[in-house]
Amino acid sequence: MMEGKDWMSFFMGLVVAATGLVPILNKYEIIGFNLPLSLKILQYLVAAAGFYLIINSIIEITNSNSIGWTSFFIAAVIMITALLPILNEFGVISFTIPFMKDMVYQVLFVIEGIFLIIAAFAMEM
Repeated sequence: MMEGKDWMSFFMGLVVAATGLVPILNKYEIIGFNLPLSLKILQYLVAAAGFYLIINSIIEITNSNSIGWTSFFIAAVIMITALLPILNEFGVISFTIPFMKDMVYQVLFVIEGIFLIIAAFAMEM
């Protein structure tokens, strides 16, 4: 039976995926509205969602679920990718990833959202 943490992951996955999908659909003129998110906000949101996915992945791993390690590595890569420009901004590191634009963050959002939705069901297996 699904618990509160599972439903939280499911609905957060839907919101995260929609947050990434809406601007992509708007760019290709499939829908007529967009979300007013700046690149700075996207960086922080992708990093936060990546951290949340890491927590869900650890729960999946402790339940001996094979998808847990895949989710964990994807979440770690996405979170690190999102943290690099933030750390560069604060002067912690001296490099950044030059191709990190809005579209890349939106695609990362969709990927995170899908894995959060998967995690909602995988945490109960």
